[in-house]
Order: sequence, then C-alpha cells, then structure tokens
Amino acid sequence: MEQLRALPFEAAVAALFAIVFLRTNGTYWLGRALAAGYGRTSLAARWNPAKLDGARRLIDRWGPVAILLTFVTVGLQTAVNLAAGAGRMSLRYYIPATAVGSLVWALLYATVGLAAVDLVVDQAAASPWAWVVVAAAGSAVVLRVVIARRRRQAALGSAEARVDGARDDAAPDEGKSA
Repeated sequence: MEQLRALPFEAAVAALFAIVFLRTNGTYWLGRALAAGYGRTSLAARWNPAKLDGARRLIDRWGPVAILLTFVTVGLQTAVNLAAGAGRMSLRYYIPATAVGSLVWALLYATVGLAAVDLVVDQAAASPWAWVVVAAAGSAVVLRVVIARRRRQAALGSAEARVDGARDDAAPDEGKSA
C-alpha cells in the first residue's frame, strides 16, 4: 500500500489497472478450467445442451454490463468473473468489459480508495474503541436482518403447510366409494 502511495498518480493508476486486470482474467480462466473439468465428469451428461446455449447467449448479452458494474461494487467481482469463465463468455465481450472496468476501478482506487484506506487506518489508530462500537453495531444489524428473514421464511412455510392441509381435508378420498 505504501508503495502505491509513493508512486506518481499515473503510475499508481497503471499499477492498479495491471493488478486488477490480471486478477479478473485469472479468475475468468479459472472458471473456464473448472467448467471444462466438470464437463469431463459423469455429471455433465445431465446437462441440457439447449439450456446451456441459452445461458451462454444470456451471458454474452448481459455479462459485459454485469462485469463492468462489479468494478464499482464490493464482493461481487470474483463471483461474476468466475461465472463468466464457467459460462464461457465470449472473449470479444469479456476483454473490453474487464479493460474498461479495470480502468474505472484503478481510477477510483487511486483517488478515493487510497484516501479511504488512509482515513480508516488513521481513525482506527486514534480511537480503536470507536471501531469496536461500529463493528458491534454492524454485527447487530446483520443479525437482525438474518433473524427477520428466518422468521419470515418460517411463517411462509407454516402458512403453506396449513393451505396444503386444508386441500387434503377438502379433497374426496380416492379409492373409497361414496
């Protein structure tokens, strides 16, 4: 990190571009290799070729947009690039999308990103207890969301069971004569 901050802006952008471009393309090729290996297993016989072709057309159509958007999000980049590789996204769509996305990412990271990292490090050094409070509050929010989702799913499951039970009670018995 210190080495990047010591570089002139243009050199930092170029270094960040190279790093992210190589990483995303490495992830893409890993996805292709995993899909090729899976294609040689006995499980591959279960694939529906028509559905695979449809999925590849969908990836070629919307994949470049998805790939470009992952460069301005957190946590999706690796999964989307791996999926693009596994889905054998056409390189004529993939390479330009990753080149533009890598440039956008490098520019963002060289300006705002490095400044944000500096701010977080400085603040954590100045007041580590404040970060403990922030982490605890964030964990509480995540826990609340998880609990709410589980309760909602449980309520939906019990409602479906009641509907199915009512259907069973209302249906005439098959095999018994009236």
